[in-house]
Amino acid sequence: MSEFEYLIIGAGPAGLQLGYFLEKANRNYLILEADETPGMFFQKFPRHRQLISINKVYTGYSNLEINLRWDWHSLLNDCSEMAFKDYSHSYFPHADNFVKYLRDFATHFDIKIKYSAQVCKIYKSNKFEVRDKSGSVYWGKRLIIATGLSQLYIPPIPGIELAEKYTDVSINPAEFINQRVLIIGKGNSGFETANNLLETTSMIHLASPHPISMAWKTKYVGNLRAVNNNILDTYQLKSQNAILDATIDKIEHKDGKFGVLFTYTHAHSEQEYLIYDRVILCTGFTFDVSIFDESCQPELTINNRFPVLTSSWESSQIKDLYFAGNLMHSRDYQKKQSGFVHGFRYNIQAMHRIFELKYHNQPWISQQMAATPKALTDAILQRVNISSSLWLQNGVICDLIIIADKEARYYEEVPVDYIQDSKFVQHDCYYTVTLEFGFHLLQSIADPFDFERVHKDDSDRAALSTTIHPIIRRWSYNHLINEHHVIEDLISEWLEEVHIKPLLAYFETQFSLEKPLSMNASTL
Repeated sequence: MSEFEYLIIGAGPAGLQLGYFLEKANRNYLILEADETPGMFFQKFPRHRQLISINKVYTGYSNLEINLRWDWHSLLNDCSEMAFKDYSHSYFPHADNFVKYLRDFATHFDIKIKYSAQVCKIYKSNKFEVRDKSGSVYWGKRLIIATGLSQLYIPPIPGIELAEKYTDVSINPAEFINQRVLIIGKGNSGFETANNLLETTSMIHLASPHPISMAWKTKYVGNLRAVNNNILDTYQLKSQNAILDATIDKIEHKDGKFGVLFTYTHAHSEQEYLIYDRVILCTGFTFDVSIFDESCQPELTINNRFPVLTSSWESSQIKDLYFAGNLMHSRDYQKKQSGFVHGFRYNIQAMHRIFELKYHNQPWISQQMAATPKALTDAILQRVNISSSLWLQNGVICDLIIIADKEARYYEEVPVDYIQDSKFVQHDCYYTVTLEFGFHLLQSIADPFDFERVHKDDSDRAALSTTIHPIIRRWSYNHLINEHHVIEDLISEWLEEVHIKPLLAYFETQFSLEKPLSMNASTL
């Protein structure tokens, strides 16, 4: 039996990222991994092996921090040798390259991993008791689940057991020659599968109750990506394939084929019965809770696919039970990027800082600076011009500035929601700095390639910016006082007078307010 401060289950990118921070802080931890190497999920998925997370090697910038904005695979670390760009130059790299990167990352940083330790049960009394299939027992004060969404989600459709599954269906197009295929699910796995079969099938239908959402419109990378959308042309140009917005009422055997009853979403609930040679299930993945004993069953949400989490990614019910990786997406599902490496790597960095503050009395990293309009303007513009965390976790991660008389303390990369649940909120004057899209404006735009932008010389209307831009908000305790938008910029470099002068004027106004800025900004 072994006892640790931190037990982590899963040596995928999330487990390795947290392991890196715990190793660097010299904490007592262990990662339990079911496989013999890290990155087990990516050894099989995506099935067609092309990742849709980008790897832009040539950016025109030399700054390592800003380059992370377009490097969606590297884990955060302090070694220039461990960047993913050295493993692939492809914009959409092969999944095997990522697996090799994860293996080398674990070795390079000497992350403590127990391999071939498949967890079968988790119990909790005053500590967590974790048992693996070999009979080994591990004890941990805190438990972090980094297993990801490891099971295929099976929707409650009568006859769904007749469908082939994305996890094991053949990826050989020759096995689908002249066949009529129904794909259930209109996410990236469904379209990835459809594109692979375009040349050999006689017809492909993709079906789900809701219309597709394009990532280039929603700004959510989990929506349908352009790299997977070739079949849309064949649908709109009447080339036998179709996208169905419909509920599937049942699937049944029909004369050696499959009969499927649909109820259309947009045709006044019209029903139609269609025949297919193959039905493939591509409905995404879900969280496996079977390893939890009743003593520590986490509450679930989103069709029981995700755990319910606090702002520090702790279980809403089970104390000291945390979730890392794409399970963090529970809090920003289908809105932000916490379901992806380039999003949750920053969440995990923040989670580690929360651990250091909560369990080891280590203050959140910060810098003291003069509380003057110019000092704040300079500091903010410097950060928004290079930060990758604010850029990728827009509206989820912020910088925090707490004002005390003539001094200020600048905290980098704090979760926005966490502020309201922490001691940070106990100040009468503080500012948050985020990079955000104008989502409320984007929703009213029919065509994201055809709309009027705010004129560069009209900085008074900067709040109407639709593309990513800095937003500075002033708070008093948990009350929002006001906000200032820095006008959007084509290449997202906020270096001109049209960006600097309005922000400087904003702070000059704030500092001239009658209410003194007197709350103590002690280090947290």
